[in-house]
Amino acid sequence: MFVSGLELWQWVNQAKAMAIASDIPQTELDWLLQELAGLDKLALRLESFKDLPKIELKLPLSELAQLWERRLQERVPVQYLTGVAHWRNFSLKVTPAVLIPRPETELLIDLAVDAVKSRLEAENINQKSTPPNPPLVRGGEFAKSHWVDLGTGSGAIAIGLASALTNATVHAVDCSSEALAVARLNAENLGFGSRVNFYQGLWWEPLEFLKGKVSGMVSNPPYIPSSAVLTLQPEVLKHEPHLALDGGFDGLDCIRHLVETAPDYLESGGVWLVEMMAGQAEQVAQMLQSQGSYAEVQIFSDLAGIDRFALAYRL
Repeated sequence: MFVSGLELWQWVNQAKAMAIASDIPQTELDWLLQELAGLDKLALRLESFKDLPKIELKLPLSELAQLWERRLQERVPVQYLTGVAHWRNFSLKVTPAVLIPRPETELLIDLAVDAVKSRLEAENINQKSTPPNPPLVRGGEFAKSHWVDLGTGSGAIAIGLASALTNATVHAVDCSSEALAVARLNAENLGFGSRVNFYQGLWWEPLEFLKGKVSGMVSNPPYIPSSAVLTLQPEVLKHEPHLALDGGFDGLDCIRHLVETAPDYLESGGVWLVEMMAGQAEQVAQMLQSQGSYAEVQIFSDLAGIDRFALAYRL
């Protein structure tokens, strides 16, 4: 579908005014146009597209306008409108069956990589007097290591792990068949279909065969207290899956379960890594310390300085 640059520019100006009136960032309109009109940030900022004789849209301008109306009136997240979310260096398919992956969650992958390096350094120190044995391998990773993403949703974390830990097999679990369909498609589209295995079930339940063999568990579980879910912004409350948000009375039901069950599956030195809500760090650290199976409990902040991640190693 083609439209003249002038016609699109005229609509963009109307859409910007609508955004201001609805208190929606104009950057979201730019994002919509990048995805559906193929315009880059510079062309949008300079409005140079106005002079183009024709611009190819992925859908008619009338339908583009309807999508923007939905963003403003129904508060549908722009990622659901376009079906795309950008996370790390990936373009992920997203639908209302999955939580939209957040920028802060990207740090989980970096923390996992750093944890691998820390463990390898510790093993190298311990093996100074003897020839190195597996799990030390080329590339600074574990030979035939198994990493697990519990509550995978869109598959973002699993794909991120597969990309960063090139010698690992990643196992991704979700209780939602609809979410797993999205995650599988993302893995295939991004070239990780053979590196990530998907399972439907609750947390560790489908992974009995990995007991005592897992090098690392990463999860972004539901962690919002049930009473707080109803106070979330409408984009989240009305459109994102509550199954991926509601963490029970105190928001810690799922994290508490992962603390208790992971020791059966993690090998000695295995990594336990989760994302959590602001204000939960002290409780999560206490859980890990009092459980008795973990060492080196650490809390890490996100880019906003909020204590967002908890990491520990299996004794």
